[in-house]
Amino acid sequence: MFCCLRNCFDGLGFAAAQAPQRERNPIALDTSHMGNEVVIVKNGLRICGSGGALTNAPLVQSKSYFEVKIQQGGIWGIGLARRAADLNVAVGGKDSESWVLNSDGILRHNEQELHKIQNPVQEGDIIGVSYDHVELNFYLNGESMNAPVIGIKGRVYPVLYVDDGAILDLILENFVHTLPIGFEKIMLEQSLL
Repeated sequence: MFCCLRNCFDGLGFAAAQAPQRERNPIALDTSHMGNEVVIVKNGLRICGSGGALTNAPLVQSKSYFEVKIQQGGIWGIGLARRAADLNVAVGGKDSESWVLNSDGILRHNEQELHKIQNPVQEGDIIGVSYDHVELNFYLNGESMNAPVIGIKGRVYPVLYVDDGAILDLILENFVHTLPIGFEKIMLEQSLL
C-alpha cells in the first residue's frame, strides 16, 4: 500500500528548484465528491487509492473533451457520471448514474455491458473522452474506440475510478492528442456567457 501511495505522490515537486507556477486551471477533481478511500493530489489532477471522484465542473458546453493518462495500471474506470453516482466502488457503470470505460475493456452503465473494447489499454496510454450532449465517445491514443454511447440525460461530470494500485492523471488542457473536430476543453458555466 505504501509503495502505491508513494507513487501517487511522486512528481509533486519536492525538489529544491521549483518550476515557475503558471495559472492553475480552476477545473479539477472535486474533494467534496469522491469516494472515502480516494486520494487526490497534483492540484486535483491525479487520483489514486480506491473509489471514484467527479470533477468540480459539469459538462455544460455543447462539445467538451478531456484526456486521462494511465499513469500506473491496476483497476480503473473513466467516463461520465451524475452527482448521485456511487463513488465508493472500484468499477464505474454499476449504477444508473454513470457511464464508464473500465480497465477490463468493458464500457458499463447500470451494470449493463454497452461495449467491449478490443484493444487493451496499457500503462502510459492516453484515453480521450468527448461528449456533445448526444453522444459520448472514447479514444485510445488519439484513435476512436468506436464505442459510442447515446441517451445520456441530465447534468454530468467527468469521473475517474481507481483501485488495486491504479493511478490516473486528468488532462484538462495542453492535450497530448488532437481533439475531435469542433470539440474543446471543459469550460466553466460563466466562461460560456
